Amino acid sequence: MGIIKARIALAAGAVLAIAAPAFGGGPSLVMLDQLESGRWELRERSGSVAQKLCAASGRRLIQLRHPGAQCSTFVVEDSPAQVVVQYICTGHGYGRTRVRRETDRLVQIDTQGIADGLPFDFSAEARRVGDCSGG
Repeated sequence: MGIIKARIALAAGAVLAIAAPAFGGGPSLVMLDQLESGRWELRERSGSVAQKLCAASGRRLIQLRHPGAQCSTFVVEDSPAQVVVQYICTGHGYGRTRVRRETDRLVQIDTQGIADGLPFDFSAEARRVGDCSGG
């Protein structure tokens, strides 16, 4: 029994060592930080009415279906052209979001997961359309 516990402890330590950079001082998500802050318009590929949101940073685009929720994140990919992030919002669900940069004012977003017990699958083009002031 002692050997099994030791192996479990070793495996758990290895997982934490690998995951630690993604949570703390790991990938910097520079691409998202280079996106212009301001008012963004999200137009779903399904053709529905555009949504508008004010984003102080491109990181706001990660949790579109869990806005403001405190979530644990795991960075899957962090490149100059694309970011993929998985996140878990305890008690509210989880998601996986891919943001592909075309310019600092235009990105493609694909996100899916569960929000408050309901599944979501959202694909949209997001375009910066102005400043946040005035509504």
